[in-house]
Amino acid sequence: MGFAVVFTRAQVGIEAPEVKVEVNLAKGMPAFQIIGMPETTVREAKDRVRTALINSGLEFPVARITVNLSPAELPKQGARFDLAIALGLLAAQGQLSTKLLDTFECYGELALDGRIRPIAGALPSLMAAQNAGRFAMIPPDNSAEASLLRERCAIPVTDLKAAVAHLEHQEVQGFVEPAELAIHTQYHGDIAEVQGQSLAKRALLIAAAAGHHVLFVGPPGTGKTMLARRLAGLMPPLCQDEALEVAAIHSLSGQRFDLAQWRQRPFRAPHHSCSAAALVGGGSSIPRPGEITLAHRGILFLDELTEMPRSVLDSLREPLESGHVQISRARQTAMYPARFQLVCALNPSPCGQFDGDLSSARSTPDQILNYLGRLSGPFLDRIDLQVEVPRQPDALRRVNLRKVNPEDRTDALAERVATIRDLQWARQGCLNRDIPVTALGELCTLKEEDHDFLVTAMEKLQLSHRAYHRTLRVARTIADLECAERIERPHLGEAMSYRALDTLLNRLREL
Repeated sequence: MGFAVVFTRAQVGIEAPEVKVEVNLAKGMPAFQIIGMPETTVREAKDRVRTALINSGLEFPVARITVNLSPAELPKQGARFDLAIALGLLAAQGQLSTKLLDTFECYGELALDGRIRPIAGALPSLMAAQNAGRFAMIPPDNSAEASLLRERCAIPVTDLKAAVAHLEHQEVQGFVEPAELAIHTQYHGDIAEVQGQSLAKRALLIAAAAGHHVLFVGPPGTGKTMLARRLAGLMPPLCQDEALEVAAIHSLSGQRFDLAQWRQRPFRAPHHSCSAAALVGGGSSIPRPGEITLAHRGILFLDELTEMPRSVLDSLREPLESGHVQISRARQTAMYPARFQLVCALNPSPCGQFDGDLSSARSTPDQILNYLGRLSGPFLDRIDLQVEVPRQPDALRRVNLRKVNPEDRTDALAERVATIRDLQWARQGCLNRDIPVTALGELCTLKEEDHDFLVTAMEKLQLSHRAYHRTLRVARTIADLECAERIERPHLGEAMSYRALDTLLNRLREL
């Protein structure tokens, strides 16, 4: 009786593969069947589409209806296919011209009265449609995401009748106009507000300059969280492509994207009781992005690190190295980006009071070792800077007399960080944190006596080869901050000084 094809898109990780909704009407006993590996929500589209068509004053075909979602081996979930199925039924029956269907993709969930409801993950689909040279028919509530694209390709339609009227040229709908996007430098306070802690501020500058991971070790209330929250202000804003990638991830997670946060690096601070699935991503059948993906291109802050289960922390080991996470479930495997900067904070003992001298603590050496032993060696190996944040009563006494140097404020330091980052990209095409091991010999050359010094220090602290390479990268960043062409002994010495936890553990073993 009739056949029609309507284009739409599925969601697999951050990708949006093309799906052809093939609708066939045949003679026989009236029936409505959807095939092509549909999930429950997709199979329920039969009732939503039938009711929406009737309530919109459109004719529902009385025939043997077969809807195939091609390719069949691709899992389909969600109600995003409703609009495409409804338009395919109308086109196959002859109520709708098929002339424009080849140039359009359609996404949206149908309400029973014919209105079109928003979907999650609209932005990746729109980007893919734009690359394929097609226009997209979308729900009005997804217009904010469509406005992030620099070319007009999305047409919002409020209901099923409006979609039909547009395709029939009876009432043409307008395109979503690209929004005016400006750089928004909104961050959590100024780093100059942190009293004292010059060593920690220096480490934060090094971390911002090359994306190094940081661990703050110190008693409660010494400013660890304040320091972590001020890192975002030191980092340059996202470039256009990075910002679009971050917006696409937020679209997948179902979060509404705020244009006021455009080009602002994400800052995620999950509670220490979060599960591995919440942190890395997962789900019972369909993989969902976790906190590390939501922190992509930004900062993941883990406070009270030793209170988190060891298995949860160890699940970060592969993403920290590769910059992505692959989640496998029974029905689907998805890969999500996870190029984040890790910032951690912990107390040095169960009582929180320990600075290397047992007289300052209410815990025994064994209790402290067991407490810090919750962190695995391979996980700590992947953290570049371990910084002590001690109590500093003198800084509080001088607070009223203290005058802030303009060069110590976040704005001035951010300009310095941006310059150093530009230098790294021009020299090696990546940040110092990501220098390949094969290129370290060329970019981090050492004098023979300096190399011997570094190896001796590594052996004394019983550090791994991975820690050796990471120390070289930190030394390269310190040299860049000092405008030095070559890594010298002072740069190596400063890089080795940021091993506060390793030093603390060695003291405990000697007690």
